[in-house]
Amino acid sequence: MFKKILIANRGEIACRVIKTARKMGIATVAVYSEADRDALHVEMADESVCIGPAPSKESYLAMDKIIAACQQTGAEAVHPGYGFLSENEEFSRRLEESGIIFIGPKHYSVAAMGDKIASKKLATQAKVNVIPGFNEAIDTPEQAVQIARDIGYPVMIKASAGGGGKGLRVAYNDNEAFEGFASCKAEAKNAFGDDRVFIEKFVEEPRHIEIQLIGDAHGNCVYLHERECSLQRRHQKVIEEAPSPFIDPATRRAMGEQAVALAKAVNYQSAGTVEFVVGKDKRFYFLEMNTRLQVEHPVTEFITGLDLVELMIRVAAGEKLPFTQADIKLDGWAMECRINAEDPFCGFLPSTGRLVRFAPPTEVPGQVRVDTGVYEGGEISMHYDSLIAKLIVHGATRDAAIARMRDALNAFVIRGVASNIAFQAALLQNPRFVSGNFNTGLIAAEYPRGFNAAAVPHDAPAMLISVAAAMHRQYLARNALISGQMPGHEYKPGADFVVRLEDGADHAVTVQPAPGGWDIRLGGETHAIRTDWQFGQALYQGTLNGEHFRMQVERRGLKYRLFHWGTQADLRVMTARAAHLQSLMPHKAPPDTSKFLLSPMPGLLTQIAVAPGQEVKAGEVLAKIEAMKMENVLKAERDCIVDELLARAGESLAVDQPIIGFR
Repeated sequence: MFKKILIANRGEIACRVIKTARKMGIATVAVYSEADRDALHVEMADESVCIGPAPSKESYLAMDKIIAACQQTGAEAVHPGYGFLSENEEFSRRLEESGIIFIGPKHYSVAAMGDKIASKKLATQAKVNVIPGFNEAIDTPEQAVQIARDIGYPVMIKASAGGGGKGLRVAYNDNEAFEGFASCKAEAKNAFGDDRVFIEKFVEEPRHIEIQLIGDAHGNCVYLHERECSLQRRHQKVIEEAPSPFIDPATRRAMGEQAVALAKAVNYQSAGTVEFVVGKDKRFYFLEMNTRLQVEHPVTEFITGLDLVELMIRVAAGEKLPFTQADIKLDGWAMECRINAEDPFCGFLPSTGRLVRFAPPTEVPGQVRVDTGVYEGGEISMHYDSLIAKLIVHGATRDAAIARMRDALNAFVIRGVASNIAFQAALLQNPRFVSGNFNTGLIAAEYPRGFNAAAVPHDAPAMLISVAAAMHRQYLARNALISGQMPGHEYKPGADFVVRLEDGADHAVTVQPAPGGWDIRLGGETHAIRTDWQFGQALYQGTLNGEHFRMQVERRGLKYRLFHWGTQADLRVMTARAAHLQSLMPHKAPPDTSKFLLSPMPGLLTQIAVAPGQEVKAGEVLAKIEAMKMENVLKAERDCIVDELLARAGESLAVDQPIIGFR
């Protein structure tokens, strides 16, 4: 067994590998960019080496620097995590040539299966059903359009070395194929250093189901059941679960055996994932193989009881798999939510900055797990992906797992940057998701205009009203304790209030102290809140009419912001007189910004596609911004004339910073 390994990655996956290595008694070396000097994975590792500036190309993608760090520290092996160099055949080969073990498949397997074009050819030779497409690298956008026409729209344009939703576009017409080709090439070049793209038929209403497998150097290979990854937004997985609610035992076995046969064809030795697209009739087609550990691997660990990182390390050290296919169990149901730094209420734009508060739910062995690479006070950087943490739960049944995840999301506190927790919680109560009858198009179909608080009406508004009223009354009770009050004129909190919801509706309430909490009279009914909540706590928990509940709360000026079950609500609590006066206040119109193109996110302005005096038609590209490893194209919303350029390519932009002025 290795005595020391280096983790050629950052963030939560680097921390995840360090935890298992520590459990196995293996020393660890972290590498980090200058932007990650204070990162959690650097603090957790036994040693650390700085490998360059913030841009990935100069640090986490710099093979020479990583190999030099191995030689400098005496690391015998490298775990690549996912992303960066994890599926780079050259990196695997160069490590091998340097006498360093790659904790992953052999370089020839990476070359064969990590390349999407080559893997499709191999799958065809192995008589595996593949989706119709053009499995050669495409050189020009004109060629991409012609191929797309030949295959028939819609088509999927994909980076050959891609993964994680990067370098991928769906095109429904010639214009989208032309533009998608250019965007995919640029994204792939930046993220993977390989700009080859190919095209295949896009199967409509598909399910995305993948098979986890593990192989050793002794010819053994087994599959560890499937993961359902159909819940996606813009081809990025949002919620994953294992097993799939759609797959029956016969289909599971057929998919698993096919995945293993494919892996054995290239002498696959490590953890890997074969992805399939599955139709309504349960016919499945090979999509691609990821020759690395997947982001969503913890759900497989929960249902099988195996540690995939430990197995990868043991296989790389030459050990045999300690089990056969017949030994693999399937225990209960597991789900994973990816908690990302993005604002679901503002079109899921990336959110960067300092984590003012970071308090994940308490981990419970076998039930709740949190994998993260950040800490309270740390910074979410614009240079890397938006993943803050992974929240994983396990239950005896799918319904139990959903209930546990909803409760855990209510308790996940993040402040300072926006997160997609509200969106995750909303999805978990979507009827189509709860029923298990969904496909990769669910999010686009259910939220065609994006996600907002109004899209998730709370099914117990009396709970929100009662909590806001109780909080307000508790603040007033504290005010009554202030010292130095004039005798006979002490402040006495009232009991009657008006709670105003975001839609303007007013609700009269009466709040009275009660043992261990408050009694709230609302609409002729009394709601008993019993809680030990204290000022400053972000989590408000206790019982409402005897039923346990918890929600996140925050006082924002005169409002109380509550988050529960995917609903984010701002409520105001006032006296009846204040509510009347407030209703008379004039509405202040927002400023007119229609004559400017504003940056919708913090990021790097990579291109301005127009010049002063140029006439622009609606839909034309104005500029491109790179943020969190993704390219974002900004297009004109209407016909206009460019007046002036207010920013330059290469400039780092803040949110709402003007880029172009129009006339």
